[in-house]
Amino acid sequence: MAKPKPDVVTCSECGQFNCYRQDTRYPGICATEDLTPEHRAELVQLYGGDGLDAKLARAAAEVEGQYYCQLNRIEETVAFARRIGAKRLGIATCVGLIDDTKILVDILRLAGFETRTALCKVGSIDKTEIGVAEDLKIKPGHEACCNPVLQARLLNDEKTDLNILMGLCVGHDSLFIRHAEAPVTTLVVKDRVLSHNPAAAFHTIKTYTKRMLDKKRLQEL
Repeated sequence: MAKPKPDVVTCSECGQFNCYRQDTRYPGICATEDLTPEHRAELVQLYGGDGLDAKLARAAAEVEGQYYCQLNRIEETVAFARRIGAKRLGIATCVGLIDDTKILVDILRLAGFETRTALCKVGSIDKTEIGVAEDLKIKPGHEACCNPVLQARLLNDEKTDLNILMGLCVGHDSLFIRHAEAPVTTLVVKDRVLSHNPAAAFHTIKTYTKRMLDKKRLQEL
């Protein structure tokens, strides 16, 4: 199957990545080269200043550099939270991952953090109440819709310093991030088919998941 031609040229079309190590060359069209000195200086000031963005940027870079390929994502989250001075961690969890969340809570408390958890079904609003047809439910009867806005509001009320996403659905995670007041990091992403490891689809694109290259199928989803 021929690869589709891009409408525009952006970083996914680059083969140089000189922006990373500056050990090759920039392509003819490049966002790095198009960056004005003033814009670049503003970004350096943003990341190098005293505000929250600077604190998050430096903490993330420190964890990456100090523990590169040594810590798993859970341990990195602990290290990151500590470096930004977080004390109270919020967890927005899917009901399907509540057992994993309980383990996470034990780990975070052992690390010295307070935790607050909000389950996706909190509020118990039936899907039909928001306009979802009964036949589009997973099972008939009362089936609560996910409530990421309430999850965010509950954690906002608890004044969390950092929120952790535990397997919220595609789109529900967008709503949570949109309404959360504290910074958000993702620990687990929802993928029911691939055991919450969506990257596996890329690694099996020539075999098990080659259906993803079916243009007609993709456009009918």
